[in-house]
Amino acid sequence: MNDLTLVLIAAGLAMDAFAVAIVAGITIKRLHLRHAFLIAAYFGAFQGVMPLLGWLLGSSFAVYIRQFDHWIAFLLLSFIGGKMIYECKRACPVDKKDYTSHITLLGLAVATSIDAFAIGVSFSMVSVNIFNAVLIIGGITFFISLLGVYVGKLTGCLLHNYAELAGGIILIGIGIRLLFTS
Repeated sequence: MNDLTLVLIAAGLAMDAFAVAIVAGITIKRLHLRHAFLIAAYFGAFQGVMPLLGWLLGSSFAVYIRQFDHWIAFLLLSFIGGKMIYECKRACPVDKKDYTSHITLLGLAVATSIDAFAIGVSFSMVSVNIFNAVLIIGGITFFISLLGVYVGKLTGCLLHNYAELAGGIILIGIGIRLLFTS
């Protein structure tokens, strides 16, 4: 898997974090740079570590499923992408969460990175440098989340649904590509 594909996967995965970061930007009344960096650090770290954990799990049983591994990767990517497309129809959730709380950020970081765990399982079935993937996914998620906080502050809910839709389409496209190139 080449770096461009990893960048596209990272961008697709980061859209959940981007959408939550937009909501954080909307709801934090007195937004400071440290708030944006804290949110981005949580999302980037978890989004980067979860594929490694998934890869470790998937590597333990990959030898048994080599002949149909590309189908599993396709199904995982398509399911995650489809879920993102389905969820993009929801209204922008403006709530009363404290997006500067470590407990809240921990929960949100785990919730938005579950998909990255599944991608890590699929990485164990294709040729990928997992450490390169972890750095790319974590780094891109960090910067997209940082941007999302400020986009939320400036635009409100306007871009929330489009981020989910774009991420879903990207992941499904990569799944189809893996299916036909393996």
